[in-house]
Amino acid sequence: MTPLLKSERHKRIRRVIEDSGQATVAELSVIFGVSEATIRRDLEELDKLGWVQREHGGALRASLSITEPPVLQRVAEQESEKRRIGRAAAELVEDGETIFLGSGTTTLEVARNLGGREDLTVISNALNIATELLNHEGITQIVIGGLLRPSELSLVGHITEQAIKELRADKVFVGMRAIDVQHGLTSDYLPEVMTDRAIIEFGSEVILVADHTKFGRVANAFVAPVTSVDMIVTDENVPNATLRELEELGIKIIVV
Repeated sequence: MTPLLKSERHKRIRRVIEDSGQATVAELSVIFGVSEATIRRDLEELDKLGWVQREHGGALRASLSITEPPVLQRVAEQESEKRRIGRAAAELVEDGETIFLGSGTTTLEVARNLGGREDLTVISNALNIATELLNHEGITQIVIGGLLRPSELSLVGHITEQAIKELRADKVFVGMRAIDVQHGLTSDYLPEVMTDRAIIEFGSEVILVADHTKFGRVANAFVAPVTSVDMIVTDENVPNATLRELEELGIKIIVV
């Protein structure tokens, strides 16, 4: 048996565990023809990425339902990665454009890097982003109303979706709780799903900003396939195999 590259082995280990629900170190060692020590290291790395749940003697399928902490608690999570992503994404914005910034901590970093733009219009359903851009000259804001989701400082629901239908944007920047090549973009908050879909659908170019911890995860509410986005801006810790799969689907990838 020809040894697999580490990234491909990780991908297949995930598949085995997702299909069966669990697997032991001994079983995986036989399947992939590598030592048990190698499998243990693989499972530890996959556990850190949130793709499997490490247990003594093996691993379990990661929980499909991922409860997201409130936005104010997430600000410090993967802070350096989010800052790099925010700077890179903001560089895609040109003077005179109209952009949409969805709610979330990574999109907030995009907002923080928009200073100095001229004749820029920013549409958002996030109160923290509106506050961040409050005193920026050269930026006109449109804040979409709706039902307040306090934990996210975001406005969602029917009113939000109706307002979005009346607007257009050159570029839409969104975050997402869980991203998986096979299962698509998913969320852990069902009432926001239709709002997320409306946001994704109304931009000429949809740019997903997400750090590595969001990849390979699946939450309980389907939002859209990964091909609904045109570009992904992420950090260097996303496995190369995942990035290749996304690029093969025609999605442009920027790694920072």
